[in-house]
Amino acid sequence: MSGARPLNPAVWLGAPMLACVGATYLFAAPLRVWGLQLPEPVFAMVPAFAWALIRPSILAPFAILLLGLFLDVFWSGPTGLWGLSLLLGYAVVLLFRNMMTGQSQPILWGWFAAITAITMAGGYLFTMLDSLAMPSLLAVFWQFLATTLLFPFAYHLIDRFEDADVRFR
Repeated sequence: MSGARPLNPAVWLGAPMLACVGATYLFAAPLRVWGLQLPEPVFAMVPAFAWALIRPSILAPFAILLLGLFLDVFWSGPTGLWGLSLLLGYAVVLLFRNMMTGQSQPILWGWFAAITAITMAGGYLFTMLDSLAMPSLLAVFWQFLATTLLFPFAYHLIDRFEDADVRFR
């Protein structure tokens, strides 16, 4: 019997959200190796990218907004900064979804890096508008680089649920 498997929101939305929250807590641990702290990638970028490619949904933007608000509270940032930034990236993925669907892993990694850059640029601009000061470009670059290295997790999420509901292909 072939056909579309229905997507259970607890599995394709809830589990990645919990993984992002857990990874954010883990990487915020005050561990130092040779005086260096663990990087702080934006783990929420993984589902924000993957969910837009897996299927359009009314629930995904709300889940992304919740993840963004969690990051705002966790990192003591302005309320709405990461929610808005992640929704910007999600919207861009939705806009170019037809071009991305079915691409090879290296091409999708390039798309992921581009969407991450757009998301971080949005966050940078929103921070500048809110605080009237420029955040450190070097710190943003390192966070971008660390976040871009998370692509294999996004690819795994896409690969796992890609064929779940063919109505949206």
